[in-house]
Amino acid sequence: MNLEALRGELRQRVRPAYLLAGDEPLLRDEARAVIRDAVLPESARDFNLDRLDGESASPGKLLDALRTLPVLSARRLVELREPEARRASARGLGVAIAEAVSELSEQGSTVLVVSASRIDRRSAWVKAFREPAVRVECDAPTRTAELMAFAQEEAKRQGLTLETGVAELLVERVGPHLLALRQELAKAALAAGDGGRISRAQLCELTSDLGEDPVWTLTDAVGEGRAGDALSALGGLLQGGAPAPVLLGALASHFRRLVRVRSGGGVSAPPFVRKKLEHQAGRYSERRMSDSLRAIHETDEALKGAGALPPDLALERLVLALAS
Repeated sequence: MNLEALRGELRQRVRPAYLLAGDEPLLRDEARAVIRDAVLPESARDFNLDRLDGESASPGKLLDALRTLPVLSARRLVELREPEARRASARGLGVAIAEAVSELSEQGSTVLVVSASRIDRRSAWVKAFREPAVRVECDAPTRTAELMAFAQEEAKRQGLTLETGVAELLVERVGPHLLALRQELAKAALAAGDGGRISRAQLCELTSDLGEDPVWTLTDAVGEGRAGDALSALGGLLQGGAPAPVLLGALASHFRRLVRVRSGGGVSAPPFVRKKLEHQAGRYSERRMSDSLRAIHETDEALKGAGALPPDLALERLVLALAS
């Protein structure tokens, strides 16, 4: 099931458990938000919404949250993010998730939403999300046609009309970053005014050029340990208008590819790119790779308001840590 199918189904049915799996944080956040709106009214969330994180959640804490009865509401909602973030407890948490999904299928008072940027589809806890539970695919689209369709739909949602060729140009300039596409369209909507019509010329004036080359400059500098170049690339991207979450997403995606390469897995890329990734992956021990992924996760939380650092400074600190 994808996000659009989820939106449609929630008008008719709420399932006992959802797994939001994929590398696109915007899609995971959107899916979590539409489920939350379908399950709990705003007024009921203080007592009936629990948010847990894989870094700190224990199996017991998860099961206790799921077995608590709703307060002045028909349902409770429990959200768990990145259940495999802490390797030491991931196995036990996975067993608890599988047990919980089975229990929840027999009752209708609590809904579980698990979100994960990366999953092993062979894991028992992942396989537990079968009817009546479900997995929602949240991988970022990569084909131009899919990205253009997203841009068109997002433009429509924001009350914009894109002239012929504008969606294609926007995708070319921004690249496969859904959050950046949304933000660039929001800027265009402000400039378009009441008419809401955007031409190619207007788009060129309004949007930042966030194509893949500048992002690769950053990720390659980090992966190759060129801290100075990485900071320079980061500064240039930020000054050019690149949103901090988009840059963090690019770093997270790059390191997930390094993890796959380091563990002997394959990546869909030309031979010269695979060779480059193999060289970069060789710089990281298993312990250091785990620390890097944890630092990316912590920075993600900081950008969402969990930390005191401004987004730019949080990214600078992360880039230094990853490239050192």
